[in-house]
Amino acid sequence: MNKDPITLGGCLCGQVRFEIKGLLRDVVNCHCSMCQKLHGSMGAHTKAKKADITLTRDEGLAWYKSSDVARRGFCKNCGSSLFWEPFDQDATGILAGSLDGPTGLKTMGHIFTGEKADFYEITDTCPQYERSSDGGFSGDYR
Repeated sequence: MNKDPITLGGCLCGQVRFEIKGLLRDVVNCHCSMCQKLHGSMGAHTKAKKADITLTRDEGLAWYKSSDVARRGFCKNCGSSLFWEPFDQDATGILAGSLDGPTGLKTMGHIFTGEKADFYEITDTCPQYERSSDGGFSGDYR
């Protein structure tokens, strides 16, 4: 009997659906300028190994190479942000808001706080990194 949890998620219109086998990393809030442009504010990302993510519906999935480091997956129909996939890791960042809740995930930290927008404050006591954590969070799969 398979005891690994399965987490489901997808986009707003349903043209992209996925499932993740196993435990997810808790949420890291990215405050970089790219996340601000993409999400309108910070990006709340969980993470899983690529092998543990299965697309169950992908008619709407499109990828955008946002830098030399990673590409971003989104629904080309409704515009939902779904994935941040680094080229040099065996893991994919998953936008926590794309998961079917409840998830049980907690915020574990903040990255790129040096680029944070000026219209909000970080008020929790989680670790903060001015730039990348460089694998400093448990479950980063480096």
